[in-house]
Amino acid sequence: MITGAYAREMTRYNRWQNSQLTGFLQALSQEELTKERGAFFGTILGTANHLLWGDWIWMSRFDKGPGPEANPHRAGGGIHESAFLCADMSEWMPLRSKIDARIAEWAETLGDGPLTGDFTWYSATKEGDVTKPYAQCVIHMFNHETHHRGQLHQMLTETGSEAPVSDIVFLPEEF
Repeated sequence: MITGAYAREMTRYNRWQNSQLTGFLQALSQEELTKERGAFFGTILGTANHLLWGDWIWMSRFDKGPGPEANPHRAGGGIHESAFLCADMSEWMPLRSKIDARIAEWAETLGDGPLTGDFTWYSATKEGDVTKPYAQCVIHMFNHETHHRGQLHQMLTETGSEAPVSDIVFLPEEF
């Protein structure tokens, strides 16, 4: 279905997108970041937090490292609490960088073999173990990122901000 090379390319894309996104988010006031906008996670910061939380929870499953529940700043909580992962950009930016580096480290060593098998993890949402094809779980993580960055793009546009270029065909070589 997919290869380790696919995961590495999507990791590069994710880092590029998050790098651009950070710049646009930093330009907004705390008021703009936390203004209720009717999105599923409410605010720009809430959506950015959920996106970060999603990456973190999937990486904890993939690499067996610590997950969001280990966040020293706030309780990791579940999906709905994920919107409150970080209170502001000063908390969000270093954690975003840390999780992006963790994704890159995982992807760098991901071979094709594991992607052909199943993957089992505990889902708090389902309150039990879930088993799905590993490749599907990896695709889901990257698709989840793209989905929520699309929401952020729309909300940034609503603030009058320009939003990041998101076309993967324009991904620079350095990412």
